[in-house]
Amino acid sequence: MLTVPLTDGRYDSPPGRPSWLAQQLPSLCFYSRALLIVAQAARMARQQIYTDGDWAHSSFAILRALESCGCRFQLQGLQHVQSSQQPCVFIANHMSTLETFVLPCLIAPYRRVTFVVKQSLIDYPVFGHVMRSRNPIVVQRDNPREDLKTVLEQGSERLAAGISVVVFPQTTRTTGFDAAQFNSIGIKLAQKAGVPVIPVALRTDAWGNGHWIKDFGPIQPHRPIHFHFGAPLTVASPAQARQTQADCVAFISEQLQLWQPQG
Repeated sequence: MLTVPLTDGRYDSPPGRPSWLAQQLPSLCFYSRALLIVAQAARMARQQIYTDGDWAHSSFAILRALESCGCRFQLQGLQHVQSSQQPCVFIANHMSTLETFVLPCLIAPYRRVTFVVKQSLIDYPVFGHVMRSRNPIVVQRDNPREDLKTVLEQGSERLAAGISVVVFPQTTRTTGFDAAQFNSIGIKLAQKAGVPVIPVALRTDAWGNGHWIKDFGPIQPHRPIHFHFGAPLTVASPAQARQTQADCVAFISEQLQLWQPQG
């Protein structure tokens, strides 16, 4: 399976200069490539031949497409993803569409994985075929109690089958981080299933939100892209669950603060 080349659990985009056209029109250059990648993946998904390896390959192609437009990645902590085959719950902040596309190539080469996603992502033209093929946990986002029940029941089933689950506890994508809006649904799932948690801090605002279509915003290569996977955390008791939630929030907050532009 295709993997991101890592050194001690880390990846930094190699130096390089995008083409003149990519420098002038990074969004156009990226989306022209990305749409072809997604279209091919959707075709395979409709034919029911889209595998975990294909998903990782498509995701890595998106990463490379972003790099070809001048975006630069700094990925850390991937040794925690590599080190164990045990299923876990990945708990991440949610900043843009980018993480939905790139996380598979960082996780799927080492363990089976799926996402908790909102219904609209499943209904999306073309890309919806890809997401449905990944057996996701689908929530409606209009009834928190019902969403919690869905995540706990279906998430526990996935984890028992050896499939890790990516959870974005924020109710919506945002470039800021408000700990009060970062709910504990991922912690509750990990506690119920008896699996560890891996916190994931990310900064992905290089892929902006669009004015008319939120998922198709401007590509801004001057903004570095960061992913940092923390060490696994256990959730064995209610008291430990509260502490683990606080630890996840602190980890993400501290990383985002480190990644703030200086000056």
